[in-house]
Amino acid sequence: MNKAKFVKAVIAIALAVGCLFLPYESLGLVGAHAVNAVEIRVIAIFVLAALFWILEPFPIWTTSMLVIVLMLLTVSDKALMFSAGGDTLFSFQTDPATGEKFANLVNYKGIMATFADPIIMLFLGGFFLAAAATKYKLDMNLARFLLKPFGTNPKFVLLGLMAITALFSMFMSNTATAAMMLAILAPVLSLFDEDDKGRAAFALAIPIAANVGGMGTPIGTPPNAIALKALGDMNATVSFGKWMAFGIPYVIILILAAWALLLWMFPISKKKMELNVGGEFLKTPKAIIVYVTFAVTVLLWVLGKDIVGIDSNMVAMIPMAVFALTQVITKKDLNGMSWDVLWLVAGGFALGLGLQKTGLAAHLIGAIPFDTWPAFGLMVGAGVICLFMANFMSHTATASLLVPIIAVVGVNVGASMDALGGVVALLVSVAFASSLGMALPISTPPNALAHATGLVDTKGMAKTGVIIGLLGMLLTYAMMILLAYLGVFTPIRAEGSVHEVAAEKVSMLAPENVEVEKNGEAHAVPAPPVDVFAPGSVEKDAPEQDASASAAVPAK
Repeated sequence: MNKAKFVKAVIAIALAVGCLFLPYESLGLVGAHAVNAVEIRVIAIFVLAALFWILEPFPIWTTSMLVIVLMLLTVSDKALMFSAGGDTLFSFQTDPATGEKFANLVNYKGIMATFADPIIMLFLGGFFLAAAATKYKLDMNLARFLLKPFGTNPKFVLLGLMAITALFSMFMSNTATAAMMLAILAPVLSLFDEDDKGRAAFALAIPIAANVGGMGTPIGTPPNAIALKALGDMNATVSFGKWMAFGIPYVIILILAAWALLLWMFPISKKKMELNVGGEFLKTPKAIIVYVTFAVTVLLWVLGKDIVGIDSNMVAMIPMAVFALTQVITKKDLNGMSWDVLWLVAGGFALGLGLQKTGLAAHLIGAIPFDTWPAFGLMVGAGVICLFMANFMSHTATASLLVPIIAVVGVNVGASMDALGGVVALLVSVAFASSLGMALPISTPPNALAHATGLVDTKGMAKTGVIIGLLGMLLTYAMMILLAYLGVFTPIRAEGSVHEVAAEKVSMLAPENVEVEKNGEAHAVPAPPVDVFAPGSVEKDAPEQDASASAAVPAK
């Protein structure tokens, strides 16, 4: 470790330790929103991890390992303790003031299970597909076929790659789309010189387009479905067609803006690119196995759980089994895969689990007085908070926490929201903000996959992600105001007051665990293996003559 990295590490550790001694009561975390010692430790771990991921005094995957170990030792139900002669001398599990065990400790099996989260299996399936496609030149043939309409100018090839990725992402899992597109990107990247910044632009284009593309349809990404469910509970369902009517133009504009940004930040030196590969696919038995398996996997991803009964995570395990059994992927190929990326993602999952399971995220959100904010401030503030959270937590978990609370406040604000599109526009903007969190490798699985290429550093990803996030939010607000002016969204009126229904413990929501029915209504499907505090829905009270707006009650 050089001197600069050592200084960065010391600063990060000092700030994290300082978080253990902050006066949280004076920051408004009192009463029902007070944080206990377990939640304060999670805050310290969060700050340490965020600074380590951004400053990179150590490789980022090692930070994820540190997060998991620290959580096991300090906030799990098997946290560190010392005892002698039957007496407990020290314990992270008990409150020193009362001697009782903390009720919000995280199950240690849940923390360790992040290494085998279903999304990790999706990653691994993507690695198998990419390795097999490269080995049997499927990636080169697919890239030549898909990118041929966009010519040989690298700038337009980049735009074509983003357009194809965004289109797939509207109907497939963002992660599955990124895994598939990165599998065919390798031959394109091989055309660049090593010092050409354009390689980073192409690598970043995939996660950006995958994240943005999913916003175009109700089924493109779970936050959209979560917002639709809350709206449906208030009898304000947005149809599939209506969502696409504003979602697809939004995606097109943001993709074009992101394309221009990538060309500006990572100028492409190469003037012409052409994939010089033969026109015929390989016809060996193993090559045919790869073609068929790749096609079946993509088809199952596109059809989705509603039609085939299995989600994208399970589908990703099909090529793993087939390629291993047929020796398409050998032990040598397996050793060459990016296992560090899986550890990186597991650390992000563990941190998100700690924020939810300890109740910290709910307490922090509940302490924010949304109901006292003016209408425009509420829309902007909710979006900014959501965008920040989505960079460190699962996009699904972020939307799950915020949508019901914002729905309650939005309805009770009343007519002052009409000029901005009412509560419908408010929830759509929160759903969009959830999908715009893409500033770090751990922000979203497609980002982690792109980082695994080795062509994008954390700083470059952070700059690009922050700018696109802010541009996306500005575009969201402008679009909501325009749609309100055109009368697209019908205002929702509360006869009496609106309140949030108390939530129960449900299984952690992962991407793909949201189903959208044919009529456009969405509902969340519990996903094993870890219980978390998830928000309930919203309902209206009986009308009262003197009804006053009720404050949002966070899920507990």
